[in-house]
Amino acid sequence: MRTITKRSIAVNGNRTSVSLEDEFWQGLREIAKKEGRAITELVEQINRETHNVNLSSAIRVFVLKRFRASADTPKPSSPEMPRTKNR
Repeated sequence: MRTITKRSIAVNGNRTSVSLEDEFWQGLREIAKKEGRAITELVEQINRETHNVNLSSAIRVFVLKRFRASADTPKPSSPEMPRTKNR
């Protein structure tokens, strides 16, 4: 069973509660760390870009899109092994 954690966070100077599964909180932390930003900055950006729809849902979609985008990014390929002739 997934654990949902409710946290209080400031969005544009106003405190609000956000309930997310722990995996989404972790994903949000990873994104913030990678971008060198605070979680509150990301949440404010998400809130602005989604025009104040349900914030918990908007955060889930944001995290999912970021991880999908990173999964779609081509990874550096490893050097190919030389092919040998079949005998």
